[in-house]
Amino acid sequence: MTATGHALVATILIAKFHNPYIGLPLAFASHFVCDIIPHWDAGTHHAEKTKKRLFYEASLDVIISVTVSILVYTYVFGQTNYLYLFIAIFLSQLPDWLTAPYFILNIKDPLVGWSKYIYKLQHVMNVRLDKPWGILTQIGTIILLYLLLFRIF
Repeated sequence: MTATGHALVATILIAKFHNPYIGLPLAFASHFVCDIIPHWDAGTHHAEKTKKRLFYEASLDVIISVTVSILVYTYVFGQTNYLYLFIAIFLSQLPDWLTAPYFILNIKDPLVGWSKYIYKLQHVMNVRLDKPWGILTQIGTIILLYLLLFRIF
């Protein structure tokens, strides 16, 4: 899932669950659940991209994710606990951030050797689907989560 998709899922979760002992673990766990849903992200077709291009696309996605999440959190949910929001966004994207030393930066140093194992776990769990369907599944997931948490329950 894109960083924006992960961030929006986390935003919806913490808007519903104001208790950080519930919301933050849910934001982190949501990353793995969302990656199982077929999706498109900057890593789709990564073998055909340079590391530089992948880095720029992922960075732009992170900037968009924070911006859109702030807008949704403020104007859709009327909430202002931005520290809670930023921690939730960070946790929802953390597994992807932890793969960066190995995958994007190509660091093989033993101090960040754990990054390789996180990358391998992520690679197995990620179910990729090309555009436009891989974007539509993310939009559908976000809408469904919103409906379930705020309109049904």
